[in-house]
Amino acid sequence: MKPTLSVAIIENKDVELKEKSLIVVAVEIKDGQMGRIRLKRISDASSDSLHGFTVGSIERDSTLHTDGWKGYSGLDSLGYIHKITKVKDKKASDLLPHVHIVVSLLKRWILGTHQGSVSKKHIDYYLDEFTFRFNRRTSSYRGKLFYRLLENAVLIGPTTYENFVNRGEA
Repeated sequence: MKPTLSVAIIENKDVELKEKSLIVVAVEIKDGQMGRIRLKRISDASSDSLHGFTVGSIERDSTLHTDGWKGYSGLDSLGYIHKITKVKDKKASDLLPHVHIVVSLLKRWILGTHQGSVSKKHIDYYLDEFTFRFNRRTSSYRGKLFYRLLENAVLIGPTTYENFVNRGEA
């Protein structure tokens, strides 16, 4: 059986950025517990952006719980089981609680680790690091973290300083 995922878009208005960013969040739910996450900055909340994230991050035939945002329409035709959670009298944090826990942890991590100051140019790297740390929080083989780091250093080609600092502008 495929895991269930909660997917939502957040706007990082509580963190110091010169410009706001939209971040899409997917949280894997196994037996009512949070599993792995995926985070990605998107340019807009259109179907194209959301469908691109979904296809690139989530296995087909998975069940996706979303709010009623129209950008999620059409997920059924992409091979996903789409369940919409929409209740007028509830707060957003009650609709997709796992997503909002991840968002709260992300904000707290940015405020604590980076003193709340995150460059939009580097936000993708911050999201990747948070995702890496979150997804390995329950790892029973902590030594594998360093092994995976070394493995990626060998397998992935070098990055120039110019590529690193200009990643967010692409």
